[in-house]
Amino acid sequence: MQTKNSDLIVPFNKPSFLGSELEYITDAIRQGHISGDGSYTKKCTEFFEKEFSLPKCLLTTSCTDALEMAALLLNINPGDEILVPSFTFVSTVNAFILRGARPVFVDIRPDTLNIDESILRKKITSKTKAIIPVHYAGVGCEMDDILSIAKEHNIAVIEDNAHGLFGKYKGKNLGTFGALATQSFHETKNFTCGEGGALFINDSQYIARAEILRDKGTNRKQFYRGLVDKYTWVDIGSSFLPSDILSAFLYAQLEHATNVQEKRRQIWNFYFNALSEWSKHTNTNLPFVPPHCEQAYHMFYVITPSLEFRSTLMEHLQSKGIYSVFHYTPLHLSEMGKKLGGKLGSCPITEDISNRILRLPFFTSLSIEQTQLVVESLYSFKP
Repeated sequence: MQTKNSDLIVPFNKPSFLGSELEYITDAIRQGHISGDGSYTKKCTEFFEKEFSLPKCLLTTSCTDALEMAALLLNINPGDEILVPSFTFVSTVNAFILRGARPVFVDIRPDTLNIDESILRKKITSKTKAIIPVHYAGVGCEMDDILSIAKEHNIAVIEDNAHGLFGKYKGKNLGTFGALATQSFHETKNFTCGEGGALFINDSQYIARAEILRDKGTNRKQFYRGLVDKYTWVDIGSSFLPSDILSAFLYAQLEHATNVQEKRRQIWNFYFNALSEWSKHTNTNLPFVPPHCEQAYHMFYVITPSLEFRSTLMEHLQSKGIYSVFHYTPLHLSEMGKKLGGKLGSCPITEDISNRILRLPFFTSLSIEQTQLVVESLYSFKP
């Protein structure tokens, strides 16, 4: 008999609540400005700009919106191509397809599960407009090679950093390499406001237009600064601004950034150390973090020997009241991906990994007792 979600001893995810969220939301309401760009939105953007030395940060209603803004800023047009891993969430691709671009799916590395930088050159054509590395599980892609290739071909780099806030590559923060980078504050992320995102702008040439696109295509920001005598419609755009209520929730989380990351580091290390012997006995791989990368501690996964092994392991864990999940299915083999030219065998590592990866429960308030139960249940599994 399967365990009902409401009875789970260890859920896969539990959104963080760190203490001041309701207080700050109430304060935002009392201030009388709960639409976009209120005081808490400014607090969040100032936090990011200072923490990551950003020329500009713009909060958005989701990482998807930040990606759509990036596509607009790069003037993506029908016929343009983008290089993107097949092993990612659909938003990474959708944002550019909406502008008429064609995704060129790139396979992943078997160790970090990040885009394989060694095959990027052979994927580039005269139509290639951007490379979109996704820092899977908050472990940095090989940004030195990716940036070198992009510069060589005059191609923009947009980092999808939904997993990687506070992660680093060779001592430099993820999200600060590409001209643009996107963040997620979905409830499954280290820091959340339920639904939310941000666009990190590392190339200052995009700042002025980004503010216009984010404000329905108007130059209202310039008006508020006294740069124009009235604001009007000057470009395409949309309403990408989050409510200040969401920003108030997010700011309450960011105040505890150091403690949150330390707690997640401890959970990740507990899993990794405790499962070392289990992985050897079951021929299961644990996550790999290159020595030059400092991960963001976003998730913990195992790569099982086979699809059948994963399926029976999931059933075993569920029988113990533990909810585990697999992750992305290959975008190039999806119904939409096939319409865009995706073919079986074109990204073999992605196809293989997606059948074998299993994500274990991982969230900031996960207790020692819960992690011990997960580990004990894995050791008790008889494939």
